[in-house]
Amino acid sequence: MSITTPTTVVTNSTTNTTTQPNTTPTVLSTTTVTNPPTTPTTPSPDLLNLDLTVQLDREFTPALDDPTSEEFQTLESSITAALDSVYRSITGFEGVTVIDFEPGSVITDYTVQTTRVIAAEITEANQRVPEELSPIALVLGSVTAFFNSSTPISFPSLTYTGNNMTLTCGPPDNLNVGDISASEWRFRGREITGSGRIIVGVSDRQSFLTINNVILADIGLYECTQRGSAITFFQRGVITANEIRQAPILRLQSRINVECIEGAIQPLQCCVQPQFRVQWFQGTNVLSFTEEVDSETYCITHNFQLEGCSELLGSELLFMCVVVEPQGFQGTTRMTVFIDEVVCDDDIYGTGRVQDISSIACNEGQEGVKSAVCRETGEWDLFEDTCIVLEIKELLIVSQDLVVEEVPELVSNLSRTSRNEQAQITNSTATITAIVDIIDNVATVSTVVSEPVIQDVLESVDVIIAEETADSWVILNTNETGNASSRLLGSLEVLSQRLAGEFSIETERILLNRTVFNNSFLAELNSSVTIDIPDTNLTNVFITTITLSTLNNVMPTRNSSFDVNLFNGTNNETETDDAINGAVLLVQINTTIDNVTLSFDKLNSSLLLNPQCVFWNFTLFNNLGAWDDEGCTFVSDINNTVTCKCNHLTSFSILMATGIPPELRVVLDIITYIGVGISLASLVICLAIEGYVWKAITKNSTAFMRHLSIINTALSLLIADICFIIAASIADNPLENPGEDHTVPVGPCSAVTFFMHYFYLALFFWMLVSGLLLFYRTVMVFSHMSKSVMMAIGFTLGYGCPLIIAVVTVAATAPGNGYIRRTDACWLNWFETKALLALVIPALAIVAINIIILLVVLFKMLRRGIGDAAQTEEKHTLVVIARCVIILTPLFGLTWGLGIGTIISSTNRGIHIAFAFFNSLQGFFILVFGTLFDSKVISLLRRKLPTSSSVSNPTGSSSAGISNLSGLSWINRLRGRRNIYRVSEANTSSSNGVTESFVNTAQ
Repeated sequence: MSITTPTTVVTNSTTNTTTQPNTTPTVLSTTTVTNPPTTPTTPSPDLLNLDLTVQLDREFTPALDDPTSEEFQTLESSITAALDSVYRSITGFEGVTVIDFEPGSVITDYTVQTTRVIAAEITEANQRVPEELSPIALVLGSVTAFFNSSTPISFPSLTYTGNNMTLTCGPPDNLNVGDISASEWRFRGREITGSGRIIVGVSDRQSFLTINNVILADIGLYECTQRGSAITFFQRGVITANEIRQAPILRLQSRINVECIEGAIQPLQCCVQPQFRVQWFQGTNVLSFTEEVDSETYCITHNFQLEGCSELLGSELLFMCVVVEPQGFQGTTRMTVFIDEVVCDDDIYGTGRVQDISSIACNEGQEGVKSAVCRETGEWDLFEDTCIVLEIKELLIVSQDLVVEEVPELVSNLSRTSRNEQAQITNSTATITAIVDIIDNVATVSTVVSEPVIQDVLESVDVIIAEETADSWVILNTNETGNASSRLLGSLEVLSQRLAGEFSIETERILLNRTVFNNSFLAELNSSVTIDIPDTNLTNVFITTITLSTLNNVMPTRNSSFDVNLFNGTNNETETDDAINGAVLLVQINTTIDNVTLSFDKLNSSLLLNPQCVFWNFTLFNNLGAWDDEGCTFVSDINNTVTCKCNHLTSFSILMATGIPPELRVVLDIITYIGVGISLASLVICLAIEGYVWKAITKNSTAFMRHLSIINTALSLLIADICFIIAASIADNPLENPGEDHTVPVGPCSAVTFFMHYFYLALFFWMLVSGLLLFYRTVMVFSHMSKSVMMAIGFTLGYGCPLIIAVVTVAATAPGNGYIRRTDACWLNWFETKALLALVIPALAIVAINIIILLVVLFKMLRRGIGDAAQTEEKHTLVVIARCVIILTPLFGLTWGLGIGTIISSTNRGIHIAFAFFNSLQGFFILVFGTLFDSKVISLLRRKLPTSSSVSNPTGSSSAGISNLSGLSWINRLRGRRNIYRVSEANTSSSNGVTESFVNTAQ
């Protein structure tokens, strides 16, 4: 039956308005609906056209297809007369018209025109039709009656997205279809099952379709069928963009914290789509505002002036942004005013105290809110992000009532939207989760997955596993209930099981290959993964491989030994010391395989420790999922390629250690604490010895400055080590306190870090003073500098330069909360701001300078000895060189050279152990090489100092005194016999004062 399609329908719950119909006929999909007359007359308002069909046991001829043929007209006339006699007795009868004849014996479609339809009368008349038509032909089956309503389905004239909408279907009052046995609704030709957000209901003579949470995708053609005992009733209606419109989306800061400063202005902004208008209210008062309008948004701003801070404290001010039309849409800004110290302050969330919450609006094109809490670290910590791209949200809603016929259209729209909105999606955890949910719903309803469908799915997945989404996945993986990454991988496995045909698909980050093999299979996938299945004695085996090169950004690194107590919503404590160091390979096969070899190229070739061959086990941790090595064995790690053997097929990858294993950390802690204890004791002894021999040993300026440098070097390291112990007590050790929040307190940690930084720098700069003193007394032999000038230079370098560097470091990094580490330890930040370089660069620069000084000094010493010095003096020179190297090497940067090594090669056990050893024993080195290796100090400690007259000539006395010592202690044996290089013998023109200076320097 041909029916007309209305171009526009505007109705409400009480009144229906129908516009002029379109003249283009649309054929209904049902085969039971008959066609109306080709040239119907315009019925009166109360006239009803009842369509009926009867099947005659008579041969269909081509002439019956031609209304102008004699056979058609003869049969039409006979049947019309018979039917007229049957239906004339019904109430309101106006006439009967034969419409056409169709094949199938002879199917006769006819229309009965009446002003009223009573079910019982129609039923009785239909029962008489076979008898009246028996002279013409035997009637097969029964007569079927239909009524196709010209009045559209009733629905509200306007509904905004997010609200509910009810469509009403039912016959008019003058049409009785009998007892209704079933009610069926269709949308865009597909049957509505009436589950989820769409509910089908029946009440008396009417059928209702309630759509909850209306979306723009609900626009389209709706059809309703009511099956009565006498008549089947049809009704339809088209909902257009005039009836469903996007609701106003208000964007404003819903929670704001303001430091109260008298007279200060706090702007309050509210934005909405440009077709709407909004106003600011405080209570019932309309507030003044300024407007900004462009093609994308309409914004208003009210400048709230802070006055009477004492009265505002402790109160919460409420401001409402209200949509003028339509009514019922508004947003609220809650303002908390305080006078306490501001802890958090940035351009996004504003100011706040510890535990204050700030909530901001999403970007344009998104809906939801972002909420962050102010932490003691001075940073806003995002704990809620419901911002979702609107188009993705609608697709998610559609997928919740998905049927298999709608899958191709849905995934096509998902792929298009994902690619178009990629910039918005990457930083939106809610949108990424929604896409995963959509793909999960697609996998649930799909039975056979075609190449176009999986192509669209992979294009969408390609967007959400991009490198830019890594931070979003970190947040998602910290949520114990939000196992989005596991569900994504699971959905891909399900879809891969239902693929049909052979094909290959490649996106930027994904490679899918589906093929058939016989007996064995060997393939190099994506140039990074190789799979080898040896002899299987099987033929015509379908295998599907999906290589996901960046899924290491998506999947968590937890394994089967993971502690689930580490899950919490505010800290990323779910990260282990492992990293996914290869592509993730998903393998599906239509048979059982118990021997497969996999080779993965490393993503990070610097990771060398603890390679693990793993697969994703979806059942671990109450179906949360984790990496498991059951059934997989590590084979080799050669040339940055890890080879594994497994006895099953699923989703594989490799894990490798990114840091020091916990058992090694325990060893390092033991070395550190014991070493620091020895270092502290050594430094105290060093300072005590230096104090004891100070007067006797510092008779000249060179000796004075040398021992002044040693004392300040020891003192700086002593204070730095004490600060280290304090810092260790402030921060929680993850090994000692597993499962706890290891965020460090910003205030105390910043203070102790500053002093550690300052005194470690002072340690190096006093080493520089020692080096410059050596350079000055060796190279500049004719120069003379007073003791006071040397002291001024020494203290300026030793304490002034470190102070400048330490203060500048704080000023440069603290405002952005990047001065110290956020967790585990009180120390300079490395990952965010590289503040640690403020120690490393000066230290290594001083090491380089001192090495240069050493080379220059040695060159000068050897040059003076050429041709003048005796063979014995050449030996003396070698002893002095050896002594300088022994003293300066541990003092001038070996430790922090190893420290750089721990940063560059974070998994090298040897470097870590060496660093811990040398770092913790620096004080011991200063005692041994800086004090105990000084022969004069040893002599004074043994009470065997030279006479006062000898002291006045230190060159001779030192040589004689040391050479005449008998019964050398272990220190002397460690040092070996000590000889002094005498500048007076190497260069006879040198003065006695110069000789004195150099000898004391060598001491």
